[in-house]
Amino acid sequence: MKQFEVTIVSSGKTFKVNKGENILVAALRQGVMLPYSCKNGTCGSCKGKLESGEVRYPFHPPLALENEDIAEGFALMCQAEPVEDLEIRVREIEAVRDIQVRMFPARVVEKDLLADNVVRLRLKLPAAQRLQFLAGQYIDILVSGGKRRAFSIASCPSLENEIELHIRHVDGGDFTGYVFDELQVKDIMRLEGPQGNFFVRNDQPERPMIMMGGGTGFAPLKSMIENLLEHDDRREIHLYWGARSVAELYLDQLPRMWATRHDHIHYRNAVSEPDENAGAETFQGLVHEAVIADHDDLSGFDVYMSGPPAMIETARREFIEHGVPADRLFYDSFEFGLDVPVRVLAKPH
Repeated sequence: MKQFEVTIVSSGKTFKVNKGENILVAALRQGVMLPYSCKNGTCGSCKGKLESGEVRYPFHPPLALENEDIAEGFALMCQAEPVEDLEIRVREIEAVRDIQVRMFPARVVEKDLLADNVVRLRLKLPAAQRLQFLAGQYIDILVSGGKRRAFSIASCPSLENEIELHIRHVDGGDFTGYVFDELQVKDIMRLEGPQGNFFVRNDQPERPMIMMGGGTGFAPLKSMIENLLEHDDRREIHLYWGARSVAELYLDQLPRMWATRHDHIHYRNAVSEPDENAGAETFQGLVHEAVIADHDDLSGFDVYMSGPPAMIETARREFIEHGVPADRLFYDSFEFGLDVPVRVLAKPH
Protein backbone atom coordinates (compact mmCIF):
# COMPACT_ATOMS: atom_id res chain seq x y z
CA MET A 1 0.00 0.00 0.00
CA LYS A 2 1.29 3.43 -0.89
CA GLN A 3 2.24 5.58 2.10
CA PHE A 4 3.15 9.22 2.63
CA GLU A 5 5.49 10.57 5.28
CA VAL A 6 4.30 13.45 7.43
CA THR A 7 6.80 15.52 9.42
CA ILE A 8 5.74 17.83 12.24
CA VAL A 9 8.01 20.84 11.81
CA SER A 10 8.06 21.99 15.44
CA SER A 11 9.11 18.64 16.93
CA GLY A 12 10.65 16.80 13.99
CA LYS A 13 8.39 13.79 14.58
CA THR A 14 7.41 11.77 11.55
CA PHE A 15 4.65 9.25 10.88
CA LYS A 16 3.23 7.38 7.90
CA VAL A 17 -0.19 7.90 6.35
CA ASN A 18 -1.72 5.26 4.12
CA LYS A 19 -3.21 6.34 0.83
CA GLY A 20 -6.87 7.23 1.44
CA GLU A 21 -6.30 7.72 5.19
CA ASN A 22 -6.64 11.08 6.91
CA ILE A 23 -3.75 12.62 8.81
CA LEU A 24 -5.38 12.54 12.25
CA VAL A 25 -6.30 8.87 12.14
CA ALA A 26 -2.78 7.95 11.05
CA ALA A 27 -1.17 10.12 13.72
CA LEU A 28 -3.30 8.70 16.56
CA ARG A 29 -2.68 5.16 15.35
CA GLN A 30 1.07 5.75 15.68
CA GLY A 31 0.96 7.47 19.06
CA VAL A 32 1.27 11.04 17.78
CA MET A 33 -1.34 13.03 19.68
CA LEU A 34 -2.78 15.86 17.63
CA PRO A 35 -5.61 18.06 18.91
CA TYR A 36 -9.09 17.03 17.81
CA SER A 37 -12.65 16.81 18.95
CA CYS A 38 -15.41 16.20 16.43
CA LYS A 39 -13.48 14.20 13.82
CA ASN A 40 -15.99 15.33 11.17
CA GLY A 41 -14.54 18.64 10.03
CA THR A 42 -16.97 21.01 11.70
CA CYS A 43 -15.11 22.19 14.80
CA GLY A 44 -11.64 23.28 13.66
CA SER A 45 -9.79 21.85 16.66
CA CYS A 46 -7.37 19.92 14.47
CA LYS A 47 -6.46 22.77 12.14
CA GLY A 48 -2.79 22.97 11.20
CA LYS A 49 -0.67 24.58 8.51
CA LEU A 50 0.87 22.85 5.52
CA GLU A 51 4.48 23.98 5.25
CA SER A 52 5.06 21.76 2.22
CA GLY A 53 3.05 19.23 0.25
CA GLU A 54 -0.58 18.97 -0.77
CA VAL A 55 -3.69 17.29 0.61
CA ARG A 56 -7.09 16.36 -0.73
CA TYR A 57 -10.54 16.18 0.84
CA PRO A 58 -12.45 13.09 -0.34
CA PHE A 59 -15.84 14.80 -0.45
CA HIS A 60 -15.65 18.58 -0.02
CA PRO A 61 -13.69 21.10 2.05
CA PRO A 62 -14.67 20.78 5.73
CA LEU A 63 -17.18 23.21 7.19
CA ALA A 64 -14.64 24.60 9.65
CA LEU A 65 -12.19 25.54 6.91
CA GLU A 66 -12.77 28.92 5.26
CA ASN A 67 -11.53 29.76 1.76
CA GLU A 68 -9.08 32.17 3.37
CA ASP A 69 -7.71 29.34 5.51
CA ILE A 70 -7.14 27.16 2.46
CA ALA A 71 -5.45 30.03 0.63
CA GLU A 72 -3.09 30.52 3.60
CA GLY A 73 -2.14 26.84 3.61
CA PHE A 74 -4.24 25.57 6.53
CA ALA A 75 -5.82 22.12 6.60
CA LEU A 76 -8.06 20.11 8.91
CA MET A 77 -6.13 17.00 9.91
CA CYS A 78 -9.27 14.94 10.59
CA GLN A 79 -10.33 15.21 6.94
CA ALA A 80 -7.19 15.96 4.92
CA GLU A 81 -5.59 13.06 3.03
CA PRO A 82 -2.02 13.52 1.75
CA VAL A 83 -1.30 13.20 -1.94
CA GLU A 84 2.45 13.50 -1.31
CA ASP A 85 4.86 13.73 1.62
CA LEU A 86 4.01 16.61 3.96
CA GLU A 87 5.56 18.99 6.42
CA ILE A 88 2.95 20.36 8.80
CA ARG A 89 2.89 22.82 11.66
CA VAL A 90 0.39 21.73 14.29
CA ARG A 91 0.13 21.55 18.06
CA GLU A 92 0.88 18.23 19.74
CA ILE A 93 -0.94 17.14 22.87
CA GLU A 94 1.33 15.18 25.19
CA ALA A 95 -0.96 14.71 28.18
CA VAL A 96 -3.20 12.06 26.58
CA ARG A 97 -0.42 9.98 25.06
CA ASP A 98 -0.56 7.13 27.55
CA ILE A 99 -4.33 6.96 27.96
CA GLN A 100 -5.74 3.91 26.23
CA VAL A 101 -8.95 4.25 24.22
CA ARG A 102 -11.01 1.10 24.57
CA MET A 103 -14.51 -0.34 24.40
CA PHE A 104 -16.39 -1.45 27.49
CA PRO A 105 -19.92 -2.14 28.73
CA ALA A 106 -21.60 0.06 31.32
CA ARG A 107 -24.80 -0.42 33.28
CA VAL A 108 -27.28 2.41 33.85
CA VAL A 109 -27.54 2.79 37.64
CA GLU A 110 -29.32 6.13 37.81
CA LYS A 111 -31.48 8.23 35.49
CA ASP A 112 -32.59 11.68 36.66
CA LEU A 113 -34.51 14.40 34.88
CA LEU A 114 -32.56 17.59 35.62
CA ALA A 115 -34.72 19.83 33.42
CA ASP A 116 -37.57 19.31 30.98
CA ASN A 117 -35.02 18.64 28.24
CA VAL A 118 -31.96 17.34 30.13
CA VAL A 119 -31.46 13.94 31.71
CA ARG A 120 -28.52 12.80 33.83
CA LEU A 121 -27.28 9.24 33.45
CA ARG A 122 -24.93 7.53 35.86
CA LEU A 123 -23.25 4.52 34.32
CA LYS A 124 -21.33 1.85 36.22
CA LEU A 125 -18.42 -0.05 34.72
CA PRO A 126 -17.79 -3.74 35.45
CA ALA A 127 -16.01 -4.31 38.77
CA ALA A 128 -12.72 -5.26 37.11
CA GLN A 129 -12.60 -2.28 34.72
CA ARG A 130 -11.61 1.34 35.18
CA LEU A 131 -11.85 4.31 32.83
CA GLN A 132 -8.78 6.50 32.87
CA PHE A 133 -9.56 9.91 31.39
CA LEU A 134 -8.71 13.56 31.66
CA ALA A 135 -11.39 15.91 32.98
CA GLY A 136 -13.05 17.43 29.91
CA GLN A 137 -12.83 14.38 27.64
CA TYR A 138 -15.81 12.50 26.23
CA ILE A 139 -16.99 8.99 25.38
CA ASP A 140 -18.83 7.54 22.40
CA ILE A 141 -21.94 5.48 22.99
CA LEU A 142 -22.13 2.68 20.42
CA VAL A 143 -25.58 2.06 19.01
CA SER A 144 -27.08 -0.15 16.31
CA GLY A 145 -26.07 0.27 12.71
CA GLY A 146 -22.50 1.17 13.59
CA LYS A 147 -23.52 4.65 14.73
CA ARG A 148 -22.03 6.55 17.65
CA ARG A 149 -23.27 9.24 19.97
CA ALA A 150 -20.65 11.39 21.70
CA PHE A 151 -21.18 12.86 25.17
CA SER A 152 -18.85 14.68 27.50
CA ILE A 153 -18.05 13.05 30.81
CA ALA A 154 -19.45 15.19 33.61
CA SER A 155 -17.99 13.22 36.50
CA CYS A 156 -14.57 13.56 38.10
CA PRO A 157 -11.75 11.26 36.85
CA SER A 158 -11.26 9.92 40.38
CA LEU A 159 -14.55 8.02 39.90
CA GLU A 160 -12.88 5.55 37.57
CA ASN A 161 -15.71 3.01 37.66
CA GLU A 162 -18.56 5.50 37.26
CA ILE A 163 -19.48 7.88 34.45
CA GLU A 164 -21.93 10.77 34.59
CA LEU A 165 -23.48 12.09 31.37
CA HIS A 166 -25.81 15.06 30.75
CA ILE A 167 -28.01 14.41 27.71
CA ARG A 168 -30.24 17.02 26.14
CA HIS A 169 -33.39 15.93 24.33
CA VAL A 170 -33.45 16.91 20.67
CA ASP A 171 -36.66 16.97 18.65
CA GLY A 172 -36.30 14.37 15.93
CA GLY A 173 -33.26 12.82 17.57
CA ASP A 174 -33.76 9.04 17.62
CA PHE A 175 -31.12 8.35 20.25
CA THR A 176 -32.06 11.12 22.68
CA GLY A 177 -35.70 10.11 22.29
CA TYR A 178 -34.72 6.58 23.24
CA VAL A 179 -32.79 7.79 26.29
CA PHE A 180 -35.70 9.89 27.54
CA ASP A 181 -38.55 7.51 26.76
CA GLU A 182 -37.22 3.95 26.80
CA LEU A 183 -33.86 3.59 28.51
CA GLN A 184 -34.22 1.98 31.92
CA VAL A 185 -32.05 1.62 35.00
CA LYS A 186 -30.06 -1.66 34.76
CA ASP A 187 -29.89 -1.43 30.95
CA ILE A 188 -26.46 -2.02 29.42
CA MET A 189 -24.76 0.41 27.05
CA ARG A 190 -21.54 -0.07 25.10
CA LEU A 191 -19.02 2.76 25.25
CA GLU A 192 -15.70 3.68 23.69
CA GLY A 193 -13.32 6.22 25.15
CA PRO A 194 -11.96 8.41 26.38
CA GLN A 195 -11.86 10.75 23.40
CA GLY A 196 -10.87 14.34 22.74
CA ASN A 197 -8.21 16.86 23.70
CA PHE A 198 -10.30 19.23 25.78
CA PHE A 199 -8.71 19.32 29.24
CA VAL A 200 -6.98 21.78 31.56
CA ARG A 201 -3.40 22.43 30.54
CA ASN A 202 -0.95 22.07 33.40
CA ASP A 203 2.27 22.31 31.43
CA GLN A 204 2.41 26.10 31.26
CA PRO A 205 2.43 29.08 33.65
CA GLU A 206 -0.55 29.13 35.97
CA ARG A 207 -2.91 31.87 34.83
CA PRO A 208 -6.49 32.62 35.85
CA MET A 209 -9.02 30.72 33.78
CA ILE A 210 -12.27 31.65 32.15
CA MET A 211 -14.54 28.65 31.69
CA MET A 212 -17.62 29.19 29.56
CA GLY A 213 -20.35 26.69 28.80
CA GLY A 214 -23.49 26.75 26.71
CA GLY A 215 -26.32 24.37 27.63
CA THR A 216 -24.98 20.88 28.34
CA GLY A 217 -21.54 22.27 27.57
CA PHE A 218 -21.51 22.66 31.33
CA ALA A 219 -20.78 18.92 31.66
CA PRO A 220 -17.04 18.87 30.81
CA LEU A 221 -16.49 22.10 32.77
CA LYS A 222 -18.08 20.43 35.81
CA SER A 223 -15.61 17.56 35.47
CA MET A 224 -12.70 19.98 35.14
CA ILE A 225 -13.64 22.09 38.17
CA GLU A 226 -14.34 19.12 40.41
CA ASN A 227 -10.98 17.64 39.43
CA LEU A 228 -9.17 20.92 40.13
CA LEU A 229 -10.85 21.18 43.53
CA GLU A 230 -9.98 17.60 44.37
CA HIS A 231 -6.31 18.37 43.68
CA ASP A 232 -6.44 21.61 45.67
CA ASP A 233 -5.58 23.64 42.55
CA ARG A 234 -6.10 27.29 43.50
CA ARG A 235 -5.98 28.87 40.07
CA GLU A 236 -8.65 31.53 39.80
CA ILE A 237 -11.69 30.36 37.84
CA HIS A 238 -14.32 32.63 36.31
CA LEU A 239 -17.17 30.31 35.29
CA TYR A 240 -19.91 31.46 32.90
CA TRP A 241 -22.87 29.28 32.00
CA GLY A 242 -25.44 30.32 29.43
CA ALA A 243 -28.78 28.96 28.24
CA ARG A 244 -32.02 30.26 26.79
CA SER A 245 -33.73 30.39 30.18
CA VAL A 246 -32.97 29.92 33.86
CA ALA A 247 -34.82 26.59 33.79
CA GLU A 248 -32.26 25.25 31.31
CA LEU A 249 -29.43 25.97 33.77
CA TYR A 250 -30.20 22.56 35.15
CA LEU A 251 -27.58 22.43 37.96
CA ASP A 252 -27.34 26.13 38.71
CA GLN A 253 -27.04 25.58 42.45
CA LEU A 254 -23.86 23.55 42.04
CA PRO A 255 -21.64 26.34 40.63
CA ARG A 256 -23.27 28.72 43.09
CA MET A 257 -22.10 26.39 45.86
CA TRP A 258 -18.56 26.28 44.41
CA ALA A 259 -18.43 30.07 44.38
CA THR A 260 -19.72 30.29 47.94
CA ARG A 261 -17.29 27.75 49.36
CA HIS A 262 -14.17 28.68 47.36
CA ASP A 263 -13.03 32.27 47.07
CA HIS A 264 -11.02 31.56 43.91
CA ILE A 265 -14.15 30.50 41.98
CA HIS A 266 -16.51 33.12 40.54
CA TYR A 267 -19.77 32.25 38.80
CA ARG A 268 -22.20 34.12 36.58
CA ASN A 269 -25.06 32.75 34.54
CA ALA A 270 -26.61 34.21 31.40
CA VAL A 271 -29.92 33.79 29.58
CA SER A 272 -30.37 34.66 25.94
CA GLU A 273 -34.16 35.08 26.08
CA PRO A 274 -36.22 37.30 28.43
CA ASP A 275 -36.92 35.38 31.62
CA GLU A 276 -38.89 36.77 34.52
CA ASN A 277 -37.29 34.16 36.79
CA ALA A 278 -33.79 35.48 36.20
CA GLY A 279 -32.18 37.15 39.18
CA ALA A 280 -30.57 40.58 39.18
CA GLU A 281 -27.14 39.00 38.87
CA THR A 282 -28.08 37.04 35.74
CA PHE A 283 -26.68 38.49 32.53
CA GLN A 284 -29.35 39.15 29.91
CA GLY A 285 -27.77 38.19 26.60
CA LEU A 286 -25.37 35.68 25.11
CA VAL A 287 -22.93 34.06 27.48
CA HIS A 288 -19.80 35.23 25.66
CA GLU A 289 -21.13 38.78 25.95
CA ALA A 290 -21.23 38.32 29.72
CA VAL A 291 -17.55 37.37 29.67
CA ILE A 292 -16.60 40.46 27.68
CA ALA A 293 -18.78 42.70 29.83
CA ASP A 294 -16.84 41.57 32.90
CA HIS A 295 -13.39 41.30 31.29
CA ASP A 296 -12.72 43.71 28.46
CA ASP A 297 -9.03 42.68 28.43
CA LEU A 298 -8.68 38.90 28.25
CA SER A 299 -4.95 38.79 27.59
CA GLY A 300 -4.16 37.48 31.07
CA PHE A 301 -6.46 34.45 30.93
CA ASP A 302 -6.52 30.90 29.66
CA VAL A 303 -9.97 30.28 28.18
CA TYR A 304 -11.86 26.98 28.12
CA MET A 305 -15.27 26.84 26.46
CA SER A 306 -17.73 24.13 25.54
CA GLY A 307 -21.01 24.32 23.68
CA PRO A 308 -22.65 24.67 20.26
CA PRO A 309 -20.50 25.58 17.23
CA ALA A 310 -22.13 28.99 16.70
CA MET A 311 -21.31 29.97 20.29
CA ILE A 312 -17.75 28.66 20.03
CA GLU A 313 -16.97 30.36 16.73
CA THR A 314 -18.41 33.73 17.74
CA ALA A 315 -16.71 33.64 21.13
CA ARG A 316 -13.40 32.49 19.68
CA ARG A 317 -13.32 35.39 17.26
CA GLU A 318 -14.36 38.02 19.79
CA PHE A 319 -12.17 36.70 22.60
CA ILE A 320 -9.12 36.89 20.34
CA GLU A 321 -10.08 40.48 19.51
CA HIS A 322 -10.12 41.14 23.28
CA GLY A 323 -6.62 39.86 23.76
CA VAL A 324 -6.65 36.08 24.25
CA PRO A 325 -3.74 34.50 22.32
CA ALA A 326 -5.10 31.78 20.04
CA ASP A 327 -2.85 29.17 21.67
CA ARG A 328 -4.46 29.83 25.07
CA LEU A 329 -8.02 29.31 23.87
CA PHE A 330 -9.25 25.72 24.25
CA TYR A 331 -12.72 24.58 23.24
CA ASP A 332 -15.07 21.69 22.72
CA SER A 333 -17.88 22.31 20.28
CA PHE A 334 -20.78 20.07 19.38
CA GLU A 335 -24.09 20.06 17.61
CA PHE A 336 -27.03 17.75 17.10
CA GLY A 337 -28.16 16.38 13.81
CA LEU A 338 -31.68 15.01 13.57
CA ASP A 339 -30.40 11.49 14.08
CA VAL A 340 -27.10 11.99 15.89
CA PRO A 341 -25.35 14.50 18.12
CA VAL A 342 -22.43 15.33 15.88
CA ARG A 343 -19.17 16.29 17.51
CA VAL A 344 -18.20 19.48 15.93
CA LEU A 345 -15.37 20.57 17.87
CA ALA A 346 -13.80 17.68 22.57
CA LYS A 347 -17.73 15.87 21.40
CA PRO A 348 -21.79 15.63 21.99
CA HIS A 349 -24.57 17.08 24.01
